[in-house]
Amino acid sequence: MRKGSRRFFTLFVVVAFLTSMLFVSCQPKEAEEGEAKETAGKDYTDNEWTDGQDLSGKTVNIFGAFVDTDAQRFEESMIPFEEATGIEVEYEGSGDFESLITVRTEGGDPPDVAAFPQPGLMQDVVNRADHIDLSNWFSQDYMQQQYNQSWIDLGTYKGEMVGVWYRASVKSLVWYSKQVFDKEGYEIPQTWDELLALSDQMVADGYNPWSIGIESSGATGWVATDWLEDIMLRTATPEKYDQWVAGELNFNSPEVKRACSIMGEIWFNEDYVLGGRNSILTVPFGDAATPLVQDPPRALMHRQASFITAFLPDGTNVGEDVDYFYLPQIDEEEGEPVLGAGDCFTAFTDKPETEALMRYLTQGISTKAWLQSGGFVSPHNDTPLEWYPSEVDRGYAEILINADTFRFDASDLMPGQVGAGSFWKGMVDWVSGEDLDKVLTNIDNSWPEEE
Repeated sequence: MRKGSRRFFTLFVVVAFLTSMLFVSCQPKEAEEGEAKETAGKDYTDNEWTDGQDLSGKTVNIFGAFVDTDAQRFEESMIPFEEATGIEVEYEGSGDFESLITVRTEGGDPPDVAAFPQPGLMQDVVNRADHIDLSNWFSQDYMQQQYNQSWIDLGTYKGEMVGVWYRASVKSLVWYSKQVFDKEGYEIPQTWDELLALSDQMVADGYNPWSIGIESSGATGWVATDWLEDIMLRTATPEKYDQWVAGELNFNSPEVKRACSIMGEIWFNEDYVLGGRNSILTVPFGDAATPLVQDPPRALMHRQASFITAFLPDGTNVGEDVDYFYLPQIDEEEGEPVLGAGDCFTAFTDKPETEALMRYLTQGISTKAWLQSGGFVSPHNDTPLEWYPSEVDRGYAEILINADTFRFDASDLMPGQVGAGSFWKGMVDWVSGEDLDKVLTNIDNSWPEEE
């Protein structure tokens, strides 16, 4: 109803207006009364998370890096907990999370819970701030029911359980031109030798087997580190991988050199790579999958994480135009490992409502709403595959579930001056033709001294 927008008002209009205002002013009170009736007498102890306590009316705040759509989907995934416990979950997301969480914890103003996208950052923060050892809340038996041991290990630091995992992403994927595979009758390779044999067959059939591009502005080089990390997991033990991440296994070691040699069999084979070795340095990583869906395809395979679908041309049908398979094993004794990333939650306040929320986060139900929206992988053992909205999403989950070993992106775990510095740069230098021994020695020399 407009007010003050016409020259003449009739008494009827004035009365109608006042009546409408009175009606509107009554709504909040009526709504509150309705909500009170709905919650009156509700048993907030009948849930899996509060250990029989009525914690209704309490609030838990979470600070993380989820923003925009991700933040909305996360908030929606907290609703079952809020409705069952009466605890309000307040989420705050920031694109500057990495710097702000350090400021807040060091300044004595930590959130109840923080959602870390990098375990290295989580370790750095808990090393300097008061936090909860989650083993005081959750037994090892319980955690092993909820997670693969690799996830538990990733959440453990200096003998304490400092984080529980909520979201995972899978990097060990090879995308391929499904139409050409179907036309030529190519079979999905199950071993590295079969992958190389398939590459040779593609060359004989007149195709470029691989499209590779690593240009990423100031972050150029991370694509190469991902490849090397995936190969390290397939040729060295998980313990060796962990030693490498910790700086205890040199880059200029037989294990890393062998991984580089295997990587070079594909990267530096001019018959394999679209545009040859030089194009690897200049093709933006986001464009490197596009040749698979061009008409006709200019290359047939591309190794990249699940997010690459967001960079494919509009109209691309994932599952029909392009599909993916698991990057095959190399050494049989290392099984089928998976390289990935994810989000880990750490608690900073010792309150029953915080403990209840953290228990909820260890269970697949906490991911259901977001997972059913697509593009999400749950690391929880109790997450049914039926919750995934598509075959593509279920495929990611099955790869993760069937992994013999899961390890986080090594460069994300290493000190920043190495993982996002000399390691990235070293891979670029190597692809540019620099001597491998020199490159690896330079990375080793960049490792920071222990404090």
